[in-house]
Amino acid sequence: MNAPLKLTDRKRQAIVEAAIAEFRASGFEATSMDKIAATAGVSKRTVYNHFPSKDELFEQILHELWNSTAAMGPAPYDPARPLREQLLELLGKKMELLQDAYFLDLARVAIAEAIHSPQRAQDMVARLSVKEEAVTSWLRAAQADGKFTRADPFIASQMLQGQLKTFAFWPQVTMAQPPLDLAMQKQVVEATVEMFLAYANATA
Repeated sequence: MNAPLKLTDRKRQAIVEAAIAEFRASGFEATSMDKIAATAGVSKRTVYNHFPSKDELFEQILHELWNSTAAMGPAPYDPARPLREQLLELLGKKMELLQDAYFLDLARVAIAEAIHSPQRAQDMVARLSVKEEAVTSWLRAAQADGKFTRADPFIASQMLQGQLKTFAFWPQVTMAQPPLDLAMQKQVVEATVEMFLAYANATA
């Protein structure tokens, strides 16, 4: 069970959540630290005590986005377990992340600002790309173990993750569609795995 946050930590988190809400509503440039303080229910001085600038506050949002993806990395490939079982588990974790409301809020802010100011988000985009390479490495290990022969691990990684995002990320981020229900999440994950196994000439 997680310990309760200290008052200073609660205020810091309230500031981050307020910034996410305001950046989403008005964009980075149009959002003032005064507005963030009012939304968070703290003084402007408190905001500056935690984040000396709006840029540092935005960097914290990107940092939390990175941490949320890092926490959901794939388990190491296990040659003793069936490939289908491991893929279902791997993509199930990815689906769980993609449908997390806080992660989606972070992603909306980061993507919107990346469009308006690419240089501000370049480092995070690069780090997230590295994170997604973990799936490529996992697939390389499975291929080296002889579990599939046809698919290129890099292309397969992009296809597997992209298929989930088609249903469970881009519609929610760009068109404000609601998250998928659990039954649909399961259906998308299972269909994605079966399509890959058929294409890759895999031993499930």
